[in-house]
Amino acid sequence: MALVTFLSDFGNQDYYVPAVKAKMLAINPQLNIIDISHSIESFDIAHAAFVLRSTFRDFPKGTVHLVAINTSGTFTQGYIGIKLEEHIFIGPNNGILSLLADHEPGIMVQFADIHLKDTTFPAKDILAPIAAKVASGAAIHDFGGPLTNFRKLMSRQAKATREQIIGHVIRVDRYGNLITNIKKEVFEQLNPGSFTIEFGRESLNKLDKGYEQVEPGDCFAFFNSLNLLEIGINLGNGAELLGLKLDSVVYVSFNSEA
Repeated sequence: MALVTFLSDFGNQDYYVPAVKAKMLAINPQLNIIDISHSIESFDIAHAAFVLRSTFRDFPKGTVHLVAINTSGTFTQGYIGIKLEEHIFIGPNNGILSLLADHEPGIMVQFADIHLKDTTFPAKDILAPIAAKVASGAAIHDFGGPLTNFRKLMSRQAKATREQIIGHVIRVDRYGNLITNIKKEVFEQLNPGSFTIEFGRESLNKLDKGYEQVEPGDCFAFFNSLNLLEIGINLGNGAELLGLKLDSVVYVSFNSEA
């Protein structure tokens, strides 16, 4: 069965989500449409990109991903399709698709004017029909030509030396846990066996395996399923209690004399 995922900032209280789905199903009633999330904050490209980057590889190769975030914003430069790691993404050219990987897509297509409409609802009237047709077997090349102005956004990267990694909080989840951009592979390459993790006024010198490895109310730090360093407080809102937020700095210092 043809598979389409759907990510938007539409919420679930209005008609927008079902209208987009109805448009796709009218083209192919056999489509399997999976909601990734419609609870992204309005126009929050960074959050949407984080969610999609964290999940798209778990879907089967060949999945079509419909991305409807800030589709008619000032920074949107048309509508595009890309092929990245055997996945197809249909969305606005506003930088969100540039944040899905550390390398460029293998194929990038600018959708031709013939497939565009003068509309206030491009997710339904432009992106949904193309996504449905691609999921049904069409190629993204059928809808346009080579993209020459792929809009790129730069994600914040952790800085690493032999002595220290300086990272930042890139996401605060609904529990108040803080996900950083410090990668497990970088930590393991530099770790001599002794280290200190500093965040806010707290510090830890060990890694845990999960939330339950510390007592309620105590701080934890571990590498999560995304292989990113996550910190917080067990059964507490780490962001509030630690005074940390998006973009807060987290330090990992190494003791080479250990």
